[in-house]
Amino acid sequence: MGQAKQIRLAPIAKKDADALITRLHYSHKTINNAFLAVGVFIGGRPEGAMTFGPSMDKSNILGLVRDTAWNGFLELNRLAFSAALPRNSESRALSIALRMIKKHYPHIEWVISFADGCQCGGATIYRASGVTLTGLKLNKSLLRLPDGSVTHKMTQVTGKNRVAHFAKTGGSWSGQGTPLDGYQMRCIYFLNLEARARFVPQEIPYAEIDRRGAGMHRGIARGKQAMADDQSAQRRGSGDRHAPV
Repeated sequence: MGQAKQIRLAPIAKKDADALITRLHYSHKTINNAFLAVGVFIGGRPEGAMTFGPSMDKSNILGLVRDTAWNGFLELNRLAFSAALPRNSESRALSIALRMIKKHYPHIEWVISFADGCQCGGATIYRASGVTLTGLKLNKSLLRLPDGSVTHKMTQVTGKNRVAHFAKTGGSWSGQGTPLDGYQMRCIYFLNLEARARFVPQEIPYAEIDRRGAGMHRGIARGKQAMADDQSAQRRGSGDRHAPV
């Protein structure tokens, strides 16, 4: 772990976490309903932040673990670190933050996160933190808009956008933008081992990421050179009526 042991974590104000995330996260976007913010410090300087809160698709995600209370899980919805932090800081910080949640919020049984294998990485930090890989799918949700920005399809169908969008499309989702090439990974860390026994889907070995050529580092795909063409063909052949084409 080396120099990563020098980092320190502490709760911080949401507005301070949002300022760091806006500056450091590749999306430059924050999550409004996040309510738990943790700062990552080195030498007394804040150089990273993580925010946790309820999932946007909470009712569906709740069913991943049987008998989970409505407030029994959280989503890690943003993790943003600067280059000033030592190597392996992400996995160490995540492990510490999860232990903090387990200690101070005993009703939280598990924490879910979605690793973006289209722009950032291939769940490397989750693998190093002992997190369970529970989903690996071709991206159909992250879209590049004509102005070059990237958005998630949920931002087009939730909140104030939902009624107007569905009225325009006759009740179906018609995504605007081009899906990014790559994969998305769903990971769960079980704070309560009893919850682990109630997990419904089958766990996916991390080796599957490499087998599918789904790995990425800092936005550059690893492995299969023809991955983009293969993904485009898969997406065109999808039977999902909500999938962008």
